[in-house]
Amino acid sequence: MALLEIAGVTKRFGGLTAVDRVDMKVEQGEVVGLIGPNGAGKTTLFAIIAGYQNPNEGKVVFNETDITGWEPHRVARLGMNRTFQIVKPFGDMTVLENVMVGAMMHLPKVKDARDKAMEVLGFCNLQNRADYLGRELTVANKKRLEMARALASDPKLLLLDEVMAGLNPSEVKEAIELIHRIHDKGITLLVIEHVMEVIMPISHRVAVLNYGKKIVDCSPEEAVNNPEVISAYFGSTDEGIERGPANAER
Repeated sequence: MALLEIAGVTKRFGGLTAVDRVDMKVEQGEVVGLIGPNGAGKTTLFAIIAGYQNPNEGKVVFNETDITGWEPHRVARLGMNRTFQIVKPFGDMTVLENVMVGAMMHLPKVKDARDKAMEVLGFCNLQNRADYLGRELTVANKKRLEMARALASDPKLLLLDEVMAGLNPSEVKEAIELIHRIHDKGITLLVIEHVMEVIMPISHRVAVLNYGKKIVDCSPEEAVNNPEVISAYFGSTDEGIERGPANAER
């Protein structure tokens, strides 16, 4: 059975259908990209998966458990955690304390949580900023802190919501390298990204949303040449999608 299975998930806000009968699976060990133009429903689908929104229809099954309608802390305890597109550090807590919050999901003793947090900070190259306040970090390091805090909870599945948005090219490269290292630890990843040339190199498979509907679910190579995907991004099928300089193979 897939680690994550989404079946017929629909979310409406008044007369707007933000997610429309989406079916999707994520297998253990995969890196799956969830892509689409702005307003396609990607973040809403993430919120449903992680328990921040309840679907109007459909169900979410994680690790063979139906988690539809569960609250986020229950989902996290089961082994799924997420980051946010708009970073949300605890601004008046240190970087170390921020990550300890994630660690205490499974490690209630302060010393154990501190040790785990320092280990994760080292993994994310944030150990030199352990005593900074969360609000003092740059945008790039706040995004890295988001990942560190989620990693400290030892997730089986990590949902990353546009962790590379707003970064410069060198920061994007560092973020991609961190994502590779996270996957090498055996963590399954579902990654939202708006920019296709960023998501393609790190994904085994991509699902594309447009106006709330899933239009394709295929390899990155197939997606960049798919007429429906090209039309969703450009409104035309006259040109292929440029993968850009980041298309090193995984």
